[in-house]
Amino acid sequence: MTPNASPQNLALVLGLSFFFGLAYEEFYAQRALYRPGGVRTFPLLALLGLGLYLVDPTHAVAFSAGLLVLGAWLFAWYRSHVKADGPDSPPPAEAAAAPSAAAGLMGPVCNLLAYVIGPIVVLEPSWVAVSVTVSAVLLLGAREPLHELARRIPFDEIATFGKFLVLTGIVLPLLPNAPVTRLTAITPHQLWLAVVVVSSLSYGSYLVQRYVSPTRGVLLAAVLGGLYSSTATTVVLAQRVREDPGALRDIRAGIVLATALMYFRIALVIAAFNLLLARAFAPVLLGLTVLGVLLAAGCYWLGGGGRSAGTAFARPKNPLELSAALIFAAMFVIVSLASAWARTQFGHTGVYALAAIVGVTDIDPFVLSLAQGGLQGMPSAVMMVAILIAAASNNLLKAAYAVGFAGVRASLPPLAALVLLALATLGVAAWLAAGAG
Repeated sequence: MTPNASPQNLALVLGLSFFFGLAYEEFYAQRALYRPGGVRTFPLLALLGLGLYLVDPTHAVAFSAGLLVLGAWLFAWYRSHVKADGPDSPPPAEAAAAPSAAAGLMGPVCNLLAYVIGPIVVLEPSWVAVSVTVSAVLLLGAREPLHELARRIPFDEIATFGKFLVLTGIVLPLLPNAPVTRLTAITPHQLWLAVVVVSSLSYGSYLVQRYVSPTRGVLLAAVLGGLYSSTATTVVLAQRVREDPGALRDIRAGIVLATALMYFRIALVIAAFNLLLARAFAPVLLGLTVLGVLLAAGCYWLGGGGRSAGTAFARPKNPLELSAALIFAAMFVIVSLASAWARTQFGHTGVYALAAIVGVTDIDPFVLSLAQGGLQGMPSAVMMVAILIAAASNNLLKAAYAVGFAGVRASLPPLAALVLLALATLGVAAWLAAGAG
């Protein structure tokens, strides 16, 4: 690549390296530790790396030689500090304040990164250099939170995530992207991609719910649970009524709030596979989300009882467990085949009836089978009607769960709200069906 040496890029090199050095020096100054580099050294290193690279941009011989010299010096410095942390080193409390103790690789790595900022700026778009520098600063300052997070995550979850990465990065590209049966247009690649997308969305909510805010209250748990699984969240909250009756108002509002977030989750899932359908469907789903939030607010302000003390919820199940992924894949195939059969035998009416049935289970496989084109030639309005019917059926299921686990009296406000939300969803579906003819 041809380097783009310009005054603007030179200013960007100086600005980014100065910002990096400022954050680096401040980080170690707060810990009374000495590390090579800082607010003056990093700009000089960046200019040195840029100058040596521009001397010979074709082969980068001068730049590589400078990198070797810098690496050799940093290795010598690191080796001397490792010796200081040998068997006779001071205890951890004293080592934290000793300039020569507690050697780490952050200092050498940051110096090497400062050296390569210049070539990155002149070879790549500016956003690359900015992103690299900002990421380095954020990682530098997030040492304690990241170490604490690493201590809190058990190894079995790390191993599960590693297996999921293998299935995503190795297995997914190898799957054929062509239908293997005439019964459905869904391909093996689309099938597993659907598993990846839904599991990833649930996993993000799962991580925040378990490790970032496990005791932040019922309403936040409802928001995160709605993005994870509104049905599971409804069951957990309804069961909590007997354990924490003082939080009745929060629990009632949380049950409805989780369902409101279900519509937003559906919009995200559809957008991942069918942007045109998502754009057409967005006003409807966002409108139902707003209606659900308003109903949740009504349950909160008109309900009785105090607020939750913020105790931890039961541990949610990791959505990246391979068993859960395989179950989802099996359900996806079954729902896709059933949808194709229902449409062939009964037309659009059959698809609507199937939507009402799958609504009492997990609606994600049904939504994804439609969004990915499992029923080729089906009008967008018909797909939207089917998805809304499934959502309304799922709302009635959650209303039944709320009554079953919390009792009629305690669950009366969320029961009324969920039924009203289901009726509104069916009303929109009927309006769309009439427009579709």
